Amino acid sequence: MTIEKNSGSSFPSASEYILDNFEPIDRIAMLVLNRDLGEILQRITSALKASSPEFQAWLRYKNVTGSDIYIGMNPLRKHALTRTKKDIKSIRHDLDHGGQEALNAVENSDAVPKPNYILTSSPGKFQIVWKVEGMGVHKAEALLHAMARECGGDPAATDATRVLRLPGFANKKYETNFFVEVRKECAQIYRLRDFKLDLDSQDQPRYNDYARAKRAGSSRVNLSQSEYDWAFAKRALARGETPEEVIRRIAQYRATYKSDPLYYARHTVMKAAKLFRQNFSTENKKDGRDSKEKLPSEH
Repeated sequence: MTIEKNSGSSFPSASEYILDNFEPIDRIAMLVLNRDLGEILQRITSALKASSPEFQAWLRYKNVTGSDIYIGMNPLRKHALTRTKKDIKSIRHDLDHGGQEALNAVENSDAVPKPNYILTSSPGKFQIVWKVEGMGVHKAEALLHAMARECGGDPAATDATRVLRLPGFANKKYETNFFVEVRKECAQIYRLRDFKLDLDSQDQPRYNDYARAKRAGSSRVNLSQSEYDWAFAKRALARGETPEEVIRRIAQYRATYKSDPLYYARHTVMKAAKLFRQNFSTENKKDGRDSKEKLPSEH
């Protein structure tokens, strides 16, 4: 499924998309993920360099040889490798279900303004991007939660600093390459007041796994990123997810926070898997039984 063409829309290249969302001197994070090889490469560079023919050629080489290409949609602080700027420059809404009908509903909604960009990230799946200003991370994430609740998007994709697919490159999750397309709808920059959504509702569930980790530790003050990731890894392994899948998810989530996200994720998950096996064995000994259930493996 491709994006339906509307009059007045344009279809920017990857380079044009980067320069339209950032100042040339902005420092941004690019993520190159090869699931088959378990390889995650992070490049921190200027928007100008990321949009250059040489850098784009390298990304295309990595894409052709099996890697997915992602971009952090908010710039990094000067002289920092991991922290996003205080103010958010863009927010996005993921539509994983409902196809074109769900997209039409968002575009015709009075609750949200006209999108700046609409991307097809997978067959029948869309990512909607709005350029914003004057919005901090906490307000942006509250808005994303409200948007998921109101517009029926992916409730697990409500982290304001999450990386997105870069248009013009193939989504490598499928047997046949699916090229990510982008349609530019407008150049407006929005503020929080332009979104007619209730951000004050406290009775809605928080579906994001990381948000759940934060709530689980809410009795403690100022939990670190590592503590959130540790809680997430333990819970995911207990659900039966493979260590490699948990590693991939943490590495992707922390791509703009860690200088070596793959090493960090693997270290965190292997420690959690070891503890999980120890606890599992201890419980079985207490019960006087030998379990044949498959435990998370380090390999």
